[in-house]
Amino acid sequence: MLQDLTAGESHGPALTAILAGMPAGLPVDGELIARDLARRQLPLGAGGRMAIERDRARILAGVMEGVTTGAPIALQIDNADHAAWRDREVAAYTVPRPGHADLAAAVKYGYGDIRPSLERASARETASRVAIGAICRAYLKAFGIEVGGYVSAIGSVQARIGDQTWAERIALARTTAAQVPDADADRRIAETIDEARKAGETLGGVIAVAVTGLPVGLGSHVTPDRRLDARLAQAVLSVPAIKGFELGDAFASAALPGTRVHDPIAMEEGRICRTSNRCGGVEGGISNGETLWFRAAMKPIPTTLRGIPTVDLATGQPVETRYERSDICPVPRAVVVLEAVTARVIADALLEKLGGDSLAEQLPRFKSLKSVVWADIRLEGKAHRFWGAS
Repeated sequence: MLQDLTAGESHGPALTAILAGMPAGLPVDGELIARDLARRQLPLGAGGRMAIERDRARILAGVMEGVTTGAPIALQIDNADHAAWRDREVAAYTVPRPGHADLAAAVKYGYGDIRPSLERASARETASRVAIGAICRAYLKAFGIEVGGYVSAIGSVQARIGDQTWAERIALARTTAAQVPDADADRRIAETIDEARKAGETLGGVIAVAVTGLPVGLGSHVTPDRRLDARLAQAVLSVPAIKGFELGDAFASAALPGTRVHDPIAMEEGRICRTSNRCGGVEGGISNGETLWFRAAMKPIPTTLRGIPTVDLATGQPVETRYERSDICPVPRAVVVLEAVTARVIADALLEKLGGDSLAEQLPRFKSLKSVVWADIRLEGKAHRFWGAS
């Protein structure tokens, strides 16, 4: 239902994005997008680039008088750092970094220099996706659906997660520099990042994301490409440096017997509910009405102050990687990126479910969606002959 495309290089004139399929009638303005773009520029663990850019998205099409028209939405984010590169002779970049797209892309596309690959593979591109995600987030909010996330670990520092609700954890995380719902872990993470900087290292971490307010029935089991969990995994793993995706308690569950893994179904005042949510709110590729939640693992980024053994592709000689301005730990800034790609997937699945061309059409349809109430889904309880002779 939704289509999007981003374009632009890290140090080029601008990043651009097109989002098609968003229904008419959704209020959208630059401030709505700016709030999420600002979260992508949090200072903890960031490199010098964040001190240069002040990201703002210009809405070039698809929005008139602050409301979507149903036409494709065009966005542009200017690169302030482009001024330092325009009309400048750029030194050859021939030393690929292990863990980056440098070598594989140079071979695949036949580049004469590594820079075309690193310019596009750069996480700078995620600013476009955050802008797209902000619009999708606004769309979901019209239906009472919220997307939020937080850092649960950076390096060896693990946050202590209490029994707060998802909303409480997310709100607490917003008050800390590391975007973690634990003040003590926030302090220790800042110290760990500072130590990594002094050691010429980079750090990765783990991010948790939750979607609340979802109805039953988004996604489908009937074909692999419509499975909601598969769509989420693809989106999350498309974010640079994200190397692991876990829906619910997937990895812990792999070591347990089934009766200790699957969420019991119960009846409370006529409503069918779950007594736990270890599956992460998706069963058979379909949202089941519980909170959808997952964790994602972000590796340490490959641009390190200390060199890593590699080969100079111009000379064939063994060398060490060269440092180019980069982050020490982008994990706190990646929270909003994962929220954005999640909002994009959920918005697409909701549009698929509701149909229609305008928000005014869709709001009544959303209210009519079946809830997990026994009276609404009560089965016949009689035998059927599904495959009789024709």
